Amino acid sequence: MSRGRTHRVLTRRIDAQGSRRMPDQLIVEEPMSIRLDGTLVATTMRTPGEDFELAVGFCVTEGLLGEAEVRTVRYCGQGSAMQSEFNDVTVETGGQAPPPTPRLGPASSSCGICGTVAIDTLAQRLSVLNTQPFDPQQLMAVAAEVGGDQTLFAATGTVHAAMAFDRDGQPLIMREDIGRHNAVDKIVGRLYLDGQLPATDLGLWVSSRASFEMVQKAWAAGFSCLMAVSGPSALAVETAQRSGLQLAGFAREGRINIYTD
Repeated sequence: MSRGRTHRVLTRRIDAQGSRRMPDQLIVEEPMSIRLDGTLVATTMRTPGEDFELAVGFCVTEGLLGEAEVRTVRYCGQGSAMQSEFNDVTVETGGQAPPPTPRLGPASSSCGICGTVAIDTLAQRLSVLNTQPFDPQQLMAVAAEVGGDQTLFAATGTVHAAMAFDRDGQPLIMREDIGRHNAVDKIVGRLYLDGQLPATDLGLWVSSRASFEMVQKAWAAGFSCLMAVSGPSALAVETAQRSGLQLAGFAREGRINIYTD
């Protein structure tokens, strides 16, 4: 598999003009193993690129670091980077992070008592956010402008995006990935490596729905606001209320739903 982000193929296009062969670009999807101090903690399917950001961001949003600081990030834990095709990343804290519990599959949505337990678990390790909400008019302006920066989506039509923006509505970091959670983790990882967490004065825009896990990641990173193109789940709204996170959905030009302020 090519190490590029897209792979060129020939496809047969069928439309009102008939059938014809033409080139098309597909997004590259490869597995990546994430290790914390040498222990495998996750394997995720992702779009290659910003791998160190992804690994660090995952460790931050999943609460794996505890009070430890990241000392180094490198390819790879089990041999040379070339041998693993750059698909194995180790985050090192010098053994200061708590012994990690592997999470080898994605978290699923939950409800009822399961949802209550999930929120309570987050509240045990995360403090309630003490931030100011964004003005809804400003959020709509951000939503109206963000589409043009999604270069991989424009080429392939198959990736999600996440973007951090400031109090003036200015975009700071945009990341795209086959996985919506990966795009967010890449943003969080970049902010951590730049010494900008918690992201108290920043908002987070995502091109997907606002699920429980997206709220979890925004809460863990300290964002003031999570804004999604699609709607939230009931558990996501409940979690945002508990965390103090401003949550907005269906964010489009001239329209937005504010679920928590």
